[in-house]
Amino acid sequence: LAQAAPGLWEIDGLPGSRAPARECVADVAALAQFEHRAKTCRRNVVSDGPSTTVIQYSCAGREYGRSKVTVITPRSLRIETQGISDNLPFAYVLQARRVGECPARATAARH
Repeated sequence: LAQAAPGLWEIDGLPGSRAPARECVADVAALAQFEHRAKTCRRNVVSDGPSTTVIQYSCAGREYGRSKVTVITPRSLRIETQGISDNLPFAYVLQARRVGECPARATAARH
């Protein structure tokens, strides 16, 4: 995943969503745990090849996942993910595309 850079990523293929989601990503490996993106999880790299990385992760509450991330280009990823979320199984494929830099955070004006 070293070829892919942090930034603003557009993620398509989310179950139940018609429009792609946009996420500001500081660590591209975090896309492997997209199902559990709001949770703190421990990630373990199972295999890391030139264009494909397999990451297994576990979160609190007996939730976990395993994702195969394929770098199509440094700005385009395919993420095949499966696991358990909210005590239910999930399995889907995402397409992630880097669309730019993360927006700068607005700073409060000082008086």
